Amino acid sequence: MGGMRTGDPGSGGQRGSRTKRPRPWWCLWLVGAALLVGCAPGDPAETASETAAETEDAEDGPPVVHPEAWPQPARALEPDADLEAAVDELLGRMTLEEKVGQLIQPEINSVTPEEVEEYRLGSVLNGGGGWPGANRHATPADWLALADAFWEASMDVPEGRPAIPILWGLDAVHGHNNVIGATLVPHNVGLGAANDPDLMREIGRLTAREVAVTGQDWNFGPTVAVARDLRWGRAYESYSENPELVASYAAAMVEGLQGEAGSEQFLDGEHLIATAKHFLGDGGTERGLDQGDNRSSEEELRDVHGAGYVAAIEAGVQTVMASFSSWRGTKMHGHRGLLTGVLKERMGFDGILVGDWNAHGQVEGCTNESCPQAINAGIDIFMVPQDWKALYENTLAQARAGEIPAERIDDAVRRVLRVKMRAGLFERGKPSSRPLGGRFELLGSEEHRAVARRAVRESLVLLKNNGGLLPLSPNERVLVAGDGADDIGKQSGGWTVTWQGTGTTDEDFPGGTSIWDGIREVVAAAGGVAVLSEDGGFDATPDVAIVVYGEDPYAEFQGDRDSLDYAPGDDDDLELLRRLQEAGVPVVSVFLTGRPLWVNPELNASDAFVVAWLPGTEGGGVAEVLFADADGAPRHDFRGRLPFSWPKRPDQAVLHRGMEGYDPLFPYGYGLTYGDESELDELSEDAGQLATTSRTTYFDGGPVAPWRLFVGDAQDPQVPVESAVVTTRGSENLVVRTVDRELQEDAREAVWSGAGRAAVFLSGREPIDLSREANGEMALSFDVRVDRAPSSAVTLAMTCGEDCSGVVDVAQALAELPSGEWGNVAVRLRCFADAGADMRRIERPFSLTSDGALALRFANVRLVSATENEASCP
Repeated sequence: MGGMRTGDPGSGGQRGSRTKRPRPWWCLWLVGAALLVGCAPGDPAETASETAAETEDAEDGPPVVHPEAWPQPARALEPDADLEAAVDELLGRMTLEEKVGQLIQPEINSVTPEEVEEYRLGSVLNGGGGWPGANRHATPADWLALADAFWEASMDVPEGRPAIPILWGLDAVHGHNNVIGATLVPHNVGLGAANDPDLMREIGRLTAREVAVTGQDWNFGPTVAVARDLRWGRAYESYSENPELVASYAAAMVEGLQGEAGSEQFLDGEHLIATAKHFLGDGGTERGLDQGDNRSSEEELRDVHGAGYVAAIEAGVQTVMASFSSWRGTKMHGHRGLLTGVLKERMGFDGILVGDWNAHGQVEGCTNESCPQAINAGIDIFMVPQDWKALYENTLAQARAGEIPAERIDDAVRRVLRVKMRAGLFERGKPSSRPLGGRFELLGSEEHRAVARRAVRESLVLLKNNGGLLPLSPNERVLVAGDGADDIGKQSGGWTVTWQGTGTTDEDFPGGTSIWDGIREVVAAAGGVAVLSEDGGFDATPDVAIVVYGEDPYAEFQGDRDSLDYAPGDDDDLELLRRLQEAGVPVVSVFLTGRPLWVNPELNASDAFVVAWLPGTEGGGVAEVLFADADGAPRHDFRGRLPFSWPKRPDQAVLHRGMEGYDPLFPYGYGLTYGDESELDELSEDAGQLATTSRTTYFDGGPVAPWRLFVGDAQDPQVPVESAVVTTRGSENLVVRTVDRELQEDAREAVWSGAGRAAVFLSGREPIDLSREANGEMALSFDVRVDRAPSSAVTLAMTCGEDCSGVVDVAQALAELPSGEWGNVAVRLRCFADAGADMRRIERPFSLTSDGALALRFANVRLVSATENEASCP
């Protein structure tokens, strides 16, 4: 049972007159599972109902936790008295200011090496889309140089003061995915399909090696969530719906990243610190909402969502990251019962419990700048990207006043020092002097890419192969179509160079191969003909068509969905498949996706259907399975099996084996091989009545597809905003950066210098018709916070092509808002129509332009009822 196998029996617990009977922990309770092994007496089904009842008893307050009923993982490392003595000695020499500095983790573009030295900071991080100098194309040498600079600053201390080396953490979640040229492996959902823990160890090892090359010490992975609702935007970060598989992968990935606990390889120069995340229950939130509320019973929280943490701790994981989400209404970052009572005390976790990106600010009574509740609940390091100075000062004052007890500060710092000493950072020297520091040839090395190609091959799942179409002969005429065929960025998904994985180009993936690249190579080598045509057009009729399509990249809450309907309101891919079939061309679908989706129409329009998930940079691995060799035998068979159940209907967002009414199209573990004879009958294409994402919402935490955010000025009118900080080309007339309002990076800050005219705007691929909305009582609304009042005109526009726009001046409306406070501006659509916009073909539904100095933040750009918002024409 993976890491769940060696825990002690639960000791039971009492509440009033009700007593739980102990039962063996190795009887892992999979909620609703069809098979229970050795689970009576003291059956978990019985204790589940008791625990649920006890949790319900606490509806009016924080949910009750019973730490005694949780497992006690086997100790990964033997006690080290010398290490603990060294930790205590160092801790005893530190001032309170130095201690608090160890608990603060800013983002690299919000802190300088000089500030690391001044505040004695213990760690830094880079977010997705955070690069040295805010430069997406920062070289590996740039990364290493900044790592050296931070390390040198942390070690530059006044005489007599302790020098404590800094940690740099980052999300290397499918390879070293922030750095140009790194090897990117499939996302977790694809790895789950491979069902190969040994492969996970190899992937962990190659990731650690490539990260070590550029000088970072700490990986924020693996994610060990068990996704329950596939509408969740992080579903592709989950290995499986099966907690047993998740647990086995958690242990293997931790061992691959860190080295085997207790061995000479553990945290040596070729391994780095791993993180199990996000504690706890992030995969089980209601309606699959990211950062939402998990309403599970304590039993399910423990045995389903906690499975990966037991395994990770038994493998020696050194850090755990707390979740943004809540359990039964209480935010994890403020839940002492789970963070301290369960994780630290019951499970014996003695490493660092790190917060997530400003997640402490969501705890009741907290802000990003002040949250003693999180430290007191058990958080050891605040992840505070921008507001770190205020949080440092407030935490220091709270510690001095006793609001945060001295023993809690000391415990947090002791954990930080313990992990740094275990990792050998006090002896290892600056990053460039370490064994792999600066060995840039390891980034994207052939050895690493071979492991990634193997992962691609093993992750492919064959759902349909009517008439035995696959494997294909490579010496035929092969048409390759679809917008995913020759797009490494799309096939890699989110967390790829940028946070959302959007805006990448071929130059971001030197050495990588698209799926088309792999097909072309295999076919050319066999003497066949491969033709790339994204729209599926052809002159000579092909023998077969391979169509590559699927989800566009996304990350976190921006990937949350309303249903599992693959493409509501967009039939482009389906029309391409049908057009090819009508022309008599056999069709192979290669589907790129971060989760199972309802694709019945696409399945019907395909003769063979392959789920490729999000394969990363080594798309050539797909062709190695699709095509036969020169003798007609498969080069590689399909090995992948569904890690999640596949829906029969688009409303089956919660679908996992053993649940009541389980009725998938393809069950968990399904997957054809070349030896299987299977004919898939025609499937129902009735999607039913489903809510779909409104086309009248343009920015909600980020641009809502198909809208994208841009800046522009006279030098370059359209610069994509696809990283944390973007400027116009002309003398930085306008700078736009991600900021937090209620969630991580859910707003944008725009600062006009006044040096020239510049705009920030949302634009789509195709115009939309808002004539009906303009004839009704609808308005364009956006939330805004003005930090520097406008010095000249500020125009809000809806544009409809060249020389076609409706423009209104909103400078007065902005000036009337209280400075530094969020407010709202709403303008009737009729105002834009009256000003000249053709509402039948709006290409840019939101554009703000000024030539004067101005600083503001905006969020939630959408259409609303004008009567409810008293919108008017400025």
